[in-house]
Amino acid sequence: MSELKHFSKLADEWWNPRGKFKILHTLTPLRIKYIKDMLNNKTSKKIDNRKMKILDLGCGGGIVCEPLARIGFDVTGIDFVKSNIDIAKNHALKSELEIKYIYKNINSLNLDKKYDVILLLEVLEHLDNWKNIIGILNKNLNYQGKLIISTINRNLFSKFFGIFVAENIINFIPKNTHSYNKLIKPIELTSFLESNNFNILDLTGLVFKPITFEWVLQKNNYKINYFCSAIKN
Repeated sequence: MSELKHFSKLADEWWNPRGKFKILHTLTPLRIKYIKDMLNNKTSKKIDNRKMKILDLGCGGGIVCEPLARIGFDVTGIDFVKSNIDIAKNHALKSELEIKYIYKNINSLNLDKKYDVILLLEVLEHLDNWKNIIGILNKNLNYQGKLIISTINRNLFSKFFGIFVAENIINFIPKNTHSYNKLIKPIELTSFLESNNFNILDLTGLVFKPITFEWVLQKNNYKINYFCSAIKN
């Protein structure tokens, strides 16, 4: 099953907090906290929320776009699944939020605007050529703009717990969501970014605590999920 068909079938689940994307709803507050922390990073000047333009590429149904819009950011969401964009637009309308949503084919991603921040949250591991997408996006990021990525490490630990257990045993995420060969080691990601005019700002693990059933940010623990943030030179 292709990535497009897989996520098209799940489109109606985006705003159901107990549905197929329950784990993403659980993660949203932590994601927003991490994004805000990176935007206030001392390595770059603080920008007024109302003037900061954020692009969420692979926005799905808009569950990250909406909290950012409420804070006051100028938010654009792009997704490769048309039904995701339709759902995101309808939900933003009901929420009375101004968010620009755009449907774009991944194979013809040609953007004519520049942004202060580009988000790639749980996106790269679904692409056939993630390096090509980052290369394309480089020209759409302002000088000292920030690229914030979350993705999954590639190792035996993540193969067993992040895919087999998560998709087949505890049903954290729908089956066939991830392909092991598409997962990305942190060193692969950071090395590519550094060779493409980025400085790495942060590398932080995203760890699930089964006893308390919560997600936490944890430095130096990249066994499965992790965040990577970089600033454009």
